[in-house]
Amino acid sequence: MLLPSVLLTLLFAYVPMGGIIIAFQDFKPWLGFTGSKWVGWDNFRFMFEYPDSVQVIWNTVLIAAMKIVAGLVAPVVFAILLNEVRNSTFKRFSQTLVYLPHFLSWVVLGGILLDMLSPEGGLINQVLAAVGIEPIFFLGDGDWFRVTVVISDVWKEFGFGTIVFLAALAGINPALYEASEVDGATRLKQTLHITLPALVPMIIVVGTLSLGNILNAGFDQIFNLYNPLVYDKGDIIDTFVYRMGILNGKMSFATAVGLFKSFVAMFLVITAYRMAYKIANYRIF
Repeated sequence: MLLPSVLLTLLFAYVPMGGIIIAFQDFKPWLGFTGSKWVGWDNFRFMFEYPDSVQVIWNTVLIAAMKIVAGLVAPVVFAILLNEVRNSTFKRFSQTLVYLPHFLSWVVLGGILLDMLSPEGGLINQVLAAVGIEPIFFLGDGDWFRVTVVISDVWKEFGFGTIVFLAALAGINPALYEASEVDGATRLKQTLHITLPALVPMIIVVGTLSLGNILNAGFDQIFNLYNPLVYDKGDIIDTFVYRMGILNGKMSFATAVGLFKSFVAMFLVITAYRMAYKIANYRIF
């Protein structure tokens, strides 16, 4: 039963690693790996000299960091609020409702957001106009683009993240709440002194492990939402690699950028797991 998964992983994850050699060549598709000129570290040197590279890395780190923070706060708050609901039917309905967007692709959501956020006739700008606010070009202004990307990502994924924290809340001993009620604690004090401390280990684990994704700002989302107007604020490493490698034909340069990102991400993942083990005693093996 395990063999098909192992074969697929080898075929799609490990065999393509042979293409890393492109990062050290002036690769020409018609010459292949063996015929292309070897240039050593030139592509990496050019990457750090290229004027857009620093901005792209900064955009990636900033957008990813904003997503990590917002994507951690939203599910924690929602899980606590949902845990206070006593009507089980409404509780299940609410959880299902916020969980559904996780299953929608960014191709679908991108089309919906393009229509809703349009400065001319978009639903959001119609509402803003109704209260006397000038239309906002959400996907054409760099600063608004970052905010839109983070908020839409949180809206799509926080329902899925809530499951982890609801599971942690389910493990809290009810006797703690009963004892606090006897002592006269209000629901707010119970949340502050029982619920939140019980969630802290899980928050630390999730937050620490998220550090490994600091260079993954979401290619699918950015690719379906961005445009040349926001390249300076919204272009990330993955979209930059796509444009340079696929659209501009600079495969060696794009591979070098992707390889650099992979090494940094590997270091961050290892560091994150070590931190999770040291801080919260979390380990996979």
